Amino acid sequence: MPATVFTIGHSNHPQERFLALLQQHAISALCDVRSNPYSRMNPQFNRKELKGYLRPHNIKYVFLGKELGARSEDPSCYDRGKISYERLAQTNLFQQGLDRIQEGMRTHRVAIMCAEKEPLDCHRTVLVTRHLAARGLDVHHILADGTIETHSDALRRLANDLKLRANELHLFCSQEDLFTEAYRLQEQRIAYEPEEADPDTIAALKSAAN
Repeated sequence: MPATVFTIGHSNHPQERFLALLQQHAISALCDVRSNPYSRMNPQFNRKELKGYLRPHNIKYVFLGKELGARSEDPSCYDRGKISYERLAQTNLFQQGLDRIQEGMRTHRVAIMCAEKEPLDCHRTVLVTRHLAARGLDVHHILADGTIETHSDALRRLANDLKLRANELHLFCSQEDLFTEAYRLQEQRIAYEPEEADPDTIAALKSAAN
């Protein structure tokens, strides 16, 4: 049986509810993949507060936003000023982040956390767990109501939401091809683009990527 890694979005849950979701699925280590581990709207999920809240409940908190965050500081990960998941996934830093998750799974039941309630709207699904699944791991998404959605079921739901059909893409299109197209289209929708950054930063990213 392949090893299982979980994902979860903190959304606007009260701390008690979020803890209950983790405990429901016996999570013992939480890997935070937010690039910026802070929330103005939900300060209970700021890095320091969350780590301190989980500690008495024997849940380890690990910040992996540098390795697995969606807002890379590496200009080579941008294409015309917008993050490219393909480029980001090829970096040594990203691969090291995946290695750390797999290493942690040897001794803990691991959940990958980001902010979004809906897993399909988050890079934890479209980027991070895509590559963990490619390594042979079983991925389960913890939904807001506590139920589990497998990664393959999530991808089928995404393809359906995007109105993708295998026979419409190509007569001999496989399910893998369908999922690849679903990933591509969803990346276009959610990938980080620093529109609010200062003009010099945007210009530098575009210049480095071209």
